[in-house]
Amino acid sequence: MNANTSTAQAQKPLAEERWRLDPSASTAEFRVPHCWGLVTVKGHFERLDGYLELDDAQQRQMTLTIDAASLHTGIRQRDKHLRSGDFFDTGSHPKVRFRSTSVSDIAHNRLRVEGELEAAGERLAMTLEPTIHQTHDQLEIDVTTTIDQRQLGMTWSPLAMTRSPVTLTVHASLRRQS
Repeated sequence: MNANTSTAQAQKPLAEERWRLDPSASTAEFRVPHCWGLVTVKGHFERLDGYLELDDAQQRQMTLTIDAASLHTGIRQRDKHLRSGDFFDTGSHPKVRFRSTSVSDIAHNRLRVEGELEAAGERLAMTLEPTIHQTHDQLEIDVTTTIDQRQLGMTWSPLAMTRSPVTLTVHASLRRQS
């Protein structure tokens, strides 16, 4: 398929249908300034799920669900601490969820998504501007945003070593559901 065909398909409105996230082709990664901003802690979540649904009135609903316990930074003790009550509290709040409240087109291959992020028992209103690319049976959605983790109750930081904001980058590959 050439680029012109893909671009033409991306410009057409999406039909009434459901698109499901393909976890094997999708990623959710984070970066956090640490040691007073001298070091960046990088990590990712290994298990995620999500969907995009359209109804006959072109109403759109996007959802991303992340298994908070699947976070991985490469250091077992740090991962254990991030799963604790100081951060994600995965025992009481096993999922991180983003649910849209509105999804609209703002430019070619660009959306405006308003919604709410829920993590560690707290909620945070967010506005995202992901890019979207469509082929016949696949959607690719990419977004990068920053989050002040303190607004989600994640305030633990001895000697103020952990800085805000956290940068979150999501690449979602979705497949058309029948």
